[in-house]
Amino acid sequence: MNSVLQQASRIIVKVGSSLVTDEGRGLDHAAIARWASQIAALRGLGKEVVLVSSGAIAEGMLRLGFTSRPTDIHELQACAAVGQMGLAQIYETSFRGHGIGTAQVLLTHADLADRERYLNARPTLTTLLRLGVVPIINENDTVVTDEIKFGDNDTLGALVANLIEADALVILTDQRGLFSADPRKDPQAKLIGEAQAGDPQLEAMAGGAGSSLGRGGMLTKVLAARRAARSGAHTIIAWGREE
Repeated sequence: MNSVLQQASRIIVKVGSSLVTDEGRGLDHAAIARWASQIAALRGLGKEVVLVSSGAIAEGMLRLGFTSRPTDIHELQACAAVGQMGLAQIYETSFRGHGIGTAQVLLTHADLADRERYLNARPTLTTLLRLGVVPIINENDTVVTDEIKFGDNDTLGALVANLIEADALVILTDQRGLFSADPRKDPQAKLIGEAQAGDPQLEAMAGGAGSSLGRGGMLTKVLAARRAARSGAHTIIAWGREE
């Protein structure tokens, strides 16, 4: 993992809802401040970093008083619209403390499926990086419908890695990493230290759903690694609270 990051010049970092919102208790200011500090350190080494962050819907749920994830698409969109305000604000504040500017970039599947929009999104992101800004990317949940959802921000992270030809995709999760089986159910499960993206055995190991806050699970992370590898990017799946 260290050698991959040492050699990478352009890195995508993806953090999930459960990490960003401290398991739904509200935006985790301390954790976000740590990630901002780590990204600032990477920037100091001359690396370009893009952050793909979930958490808008989870934060909006909290602000609007929902005790469980809504099933109505318009309620989800309302949660995203409210939560995105707080999400953008805390990232702006955290990075500004390191003298780094941020930009909010909201994407839908249609943006990357349409050739003209795709070709427009790429120079926008690369220009932000050239100007020293950290793009904060999220799915545009305020306008998406079931038909055009990425389905999870792991997929979005991989698509962005393909879009700007990143060297590494770092997926931070609330689990210690990918195990040979679900460690919550199987005490014999072993942490997978290294594997080949696209190995069908990984998908079998990963099966199952993620937390109730997000739409992804370990399977989406394994599939994202396979997708990112198409443009030559390595993927790291790591515990988001590891020092």
